[in-house]
Amino acid sequence: MKMEEQDGGVKREDVCPSQKGKLDLASVRAEIENAEAKVSGPEYWRSLEELAGSAAFQDALHREFPKGASEWVDSVSRRGFLKVMGASMALAGMTGCVKLPLEPIVPYVRQPEEVIPGRPMFYATAMTLGGYANPILVESHLGRPTKIEGNDRHPASLGGTDIFAQASILGMYDPDRSQSVVSMGDQRSWQSFVTAIRGPLNAQKNLQGAGIRILTPTISSPTLADQLRGFLKIYPQAKWHVYEPINRDNVLEGAKLAFGQPVETRYDFEKADVIVSLDADFLYAGFPGNVRYIRDFAKRRNPDGKMNRLYVIESTPTTTGAKADHRFPMRASEIEKFAQSLSSRLPVNPPTGGVAGDTLGFLGPIFQDLLAHRGSSVVIVGDHQPPGVHAFAHAVNQALGNVGKTVFYTDPVDANPANQNESIKDLAADISAGKVDLLVILGGNPGYDAPNDLNFANVLKSGKIPLRVHLGLYQNETADLCSWHVNQAHELEAWGDARAYDGTVSIIQPLIAPLYGGKSALEFVGLLSGQSDATSYDLVRAYWQKEHTGADFEAFWRKSLHDGWLEGTTFQLKSAAVKDDHFGWKWATDTSIELNIRRDPTIYDGQFANNGWLQELPKPMSKLVWDNAILIGPKMAEGLQIKVEDVVELELNGKKVTGPVWIQAGHPDNSVTVTLGYGRKRSGRVGTAVGFDAYALRTSAAPWIATGLQIRKTGETYKLASTQGYQSMDTPNGDTRPLVRETTLEEYRKEPNFAQEEEPAPGLTLYKPYPYKEEAYAWGMAIDLNSCVGCNNCMIACQSENNIAVVGKEQSVIGRHMHWIRVDAYYQGDRDNPKAFFQPVPCMQCENAPCEVVCPVGATNHSSEGLNDMVYNRCVGTRYCSNNCPYKVRRFNFLLFQDWETPQYKMMRNPDVSVRSRGVMEKCTYCVQRINEHKIDAETASVREGKEIKINDDELKTACQQSCPAGAIIFGNLNDTNSKVSKLKAQSRNYSLLGELNTRPRTTYLAEVSNPNPELKS
Repeated sequence: MKMEEQDGGVKREDVCPSQKGKLDLASVRAEIENAEAKVSGPEYWRSLEELAGSAAFQDALHREFPKGASEWVDSVSRRGFLKVMGASMALAGMTGCVKLPLEPIVPYVRQPEEVIPGRPMFYATAMTLGGYANPILVESHLGRPTKIEGNDRHPASLGGTDIFAQASILGMYDPDRSQSVVSMGDQRSWQSFVTAIRGPLNAQKNLQGAGIRILTPTISSPTLADQLRGFLKIYPQAKWHVYEPINRDNVLEGAKLAFGQPVETRYDFEKADVIVSLDADFLYAGFPGNVRYIRDFAKRRNPDGKMNRLYVIESTPTTTGAKADHRFPMRASEIEKFAQSLSSRLPVNPPTGGVAGDTLGFLGPIFQDLLAHRGSSVVIVGDHQPPGVHAFAHAVNQALGNVGKTVFYTDPVDANPANQNESIKDLAADISAGKVDLLVILGGNPGYDAPNDLNFANVLKSGKIPLRVHLGLYQNETADLCSWHVNQAHELEAWGDARAYDGTVSIIQPLIAPLYGGKSALEFVGLLSGQSDATSYDLVRAYWQKEHTGADFEAFWRKSLHDGWLEGTTFQLKSAAVKDDHFGWKWATDTSIELNIRRDPTIYDGQFANNGWLQELPKPMSKLVWDNAILIGPKMAEGLQIKVEDVVELELNGKKVTGPVWIQAGHPDNSVTVTLGYGRKRSGRVGTAVGFDAYALRTSAAPWIATGLQIRKTGETYKLASTQGYQSMDTPNGDTRPLVRETTLEEYRKEPNFAQEEEPAPGLTLYKPYPYKEEAYAWGMAIDLNSCVGCNNCMIACQSENNIAVVGKEQSVIGRHMHWIRVDAYYQGDRDNPKAFFQPVPCMQCENAPCEVVCPVGATNHSSEGLNDMVYNRCVGTRYCSNNCPYKVRRFNFLLFQDWETPQYKMMRNPDVSVRSRGVMEKCTYCVQRINEHKIDAETASVREGKEIKINDDELKTACQQSCPAGAIIFGNLNDTNSKVSKLKAQSRNYSLLGELNTRPRTTYLAEVSNPNPELKS
């Protein structure tokens, strides 16, 4: 589709610097070569247009906002904007009352349990993704859950979270969630469903359940698994099938290949000196255990300690590859060949079929590094790689002595570790054969995301299943194909339990009664088993009362709810040895174009498609929002004469999809990547008809990697929204004003003060500085670029904490996105394999703030504690402050992005943060509401104790700091020389962004230091 068609026929000038004035690849290359001839030294760039120094980019760079940003949009755009606001933010269709759970829930730290208006309570619970529990704390204001934090006492998270947990608050309040039981399009009652299903269940008793099939996603809940096994005892001929599109089939099959049994593999990256990742993006949300893995990995990136080294061989650019000391782009199908070549050099038997030589040139140094770090290395493989590569990793980790030191094995977290692709194939075959009389689908959306070759949607509506029942949060594509749909309770509304990646069981506590009267999976299966009156609380409590062997169950139960997990439930380590490392791998050189199918970084498999926060969250490498795209590398794009936003047709085995192209620096040649989760038909007002459906190319035989792809240009274009070209700081020559400062460990040890070369001298001012030392507090922040992994979790946490609005795709295209903190991705070097860096950029809280001196109404000014404050009631929208900000961190409400009318929206808002209206400038405040809360607490304690009590260093955290799984963001009192932030700012790596401007920012950075292998060229 052309942009004119997208805009309802109204032609609008391209305004994004990464979109405007598109250069063909030959021009880009020519301009890059010319720039390289003129500039010496490293150059850091965010887009190919910036690297080429195009006129369009330079024009946009010197603008306060992109062209057209201040203009009113057309009526079609206005309707689109209202649609997004009405769905993600209006939260219409509920009553304004807060309904609390009937059963007692236990707060995490606040004792006793008196509810004080204005004082939040915190409850320990968990969210699940892919069956794995993510332990969290939920902040509740008078019964309204408003914010998610990590559980710092849980070993699986240590206080961090991921983007999906942070955004779950918006998911719970989503008005597009299913609100009633539905049968054949008509609203029905729960009791009518109970009556309707009893007859078929009774009929199946005589058949021992031969006609019953239950389909679930991955389940780790001990209580639910026990229920399902109990149901299978009642109906012994019934079958329990498992499927979800982002599964771990290859991981479990690889374990079976190596050990003869499925096992769960855990890693201790804190003890790993050398890490080799074979297409494993273990530093991003969605990878089991990623929150803990990020924390452990970041601890070893301290250049003043014993620093680890990371090698990444990957088929598409990822955040893990960006953090690598050495990154090697490679087609996904060639990684198995690389693994085979590496194994030939290690003490394992060579694979059947011979050994490949070191044609790549970097096998030898990696091999030597692994051998030099026996017992302190890790080889980790991505879930989408074939089972043979996983088996290789087990064999190599065993041969290197890593097992029991950095690599550990336990029982699977999955309660039914079946091959999920085979499971749904068997189910489809049974349905087609007429063997299924009653199909129960507990969650999931197989009508949308099942392998395309199974035609599962057509199988469901074939009429061969007399009764089809779906339990789900949404009336999605699968619900539309079922006889009955039962609305499901959100995990913040229901009792349950689940295992974290290490097996530790968390109790899931509800924070609020089901907003729409939904039923949990526990209650639903209880009905099937004859326990129609049992509540989820009764079922969970009864199960653990049965499992508990101690004397005082009440004390055990209350402690478990308080802490957030059940003590003693962590899986015991098990011994597993590779018995035969002749894996019989099969690989062949295929020169055809390869297709990579991956989970989407922000909406996962499509289950978060209706979440406006996640749709508007920039993807970590491309910075795309509100769409998926066909990712190809610069070299391939040049060969095919394809530009950014060109619409192309992909054909694989007769199946075709069309989508826009995004040229991604660092993408392997002759390879294409698409992400799942878009192209939804029944998602909700936010997620329906967004992007293209990549599931159409996915088959059960090749769910992740396929060859033989054909690409054809359609001649059309499609507008993509990317934040990568916006908020670029005025640094036309990166060698003159380096925004990212980095060096190697070897160079750092020679010159530890390299990052401070352009820092202005202290006291360089004509004005007398304010005496902050006389104040109790002087706030500041330090961000360690070595620890930051670019997960974007800080962005969602800030949005949730500070009531930041969603603006929609059309507003994002013209530069009106509202995030208070952004994470810039910079590249350095060859566009086909550049080194990447992440840099979180909040408000710098400048001491010599350029914004303050130009505001005509004094809406932005300095506090006695060093904060750059915004007085919203004074702001008249001149935007002079934004124009004078060199860091581009201010956000202006061009429209009334917030909904002021719907009372349900107010339920989700943080009551401690004001809601901004149209015409008001806003920005990061260092979470001043949290500062004031802790100051009040300290003052109250001082009066009570009769002595001065100050805020402790670990007591106060900003939202971005608290959510960061890497611990990269540190905030605190600069007047306290023993505070963490003071110690970080005293380090030689500490530097100011654009420090030569003498703005004296209170937010500073610790420069990045890599640890490359001296035997390999950078």
